[in-house]
Amino acid sequence: MRALPTQLDDFLAHAAKARWSPHQILEQVVQAELAERSRRSLETRLRLSGIKRFKPIADFDWSWPTRIERDVIERALTLDFLSEARNIILVGANGLGKTMIAQNLCHAAVLAGSSVLFRSPPRYWKNYSVRRRMAAAANCAATPTLASFASMKSGIFPPTTRPPICSTKSSIAATNANR
Repeated sequence: MRALPTQLDDFLAHAAKARWSPHQILEQVVQAELAERSRRSLETRLRLSGIKRFKPIADFDWSWPTRIERDVIERALTLDFLSEARNIILVGANGLGKTMIAQNLCHAAVLAGSSVLFRSPPRYWKNYSVRRRMAAAANCAATPTLASFASMKSGIFPPTTRPPICSTKSSIAATNANR
């Protein structure tokens, strides 16, 4: 139990003052523990997601990209595509907000209870080159190739599955719920 030790005296005083029955005390302890576990789970999923800091979608300048399907982006932020096991692919020139939109999608998925692994292109390529050197040194048949990069996407996964290593490419940021 992690929820009550810091507030145990206050909790017991409140329970005594309110004349809670043992059943009510136990019920409150369980509710406090569940809330604490939920909070810690969210913090852990956010920390492990790799999203880092990002600009919220509310601050996105929809007039900057001259052609953008805003309704599609807003519908994607509802995360309906997860239950449908569909992909979202964002394509455009540099600096138009693909990464920011992908980070917002990942953040929304984490808040909804999914596990997410987000990787920026520089971080992915750094890991890619290290894995390639290690595989070559071991004379491994599983040397990563550019083709394996093309199949890697920012991943949003149901809370019961463990996400593979994923990334976003500068011209494509995609999510995949069916891994």
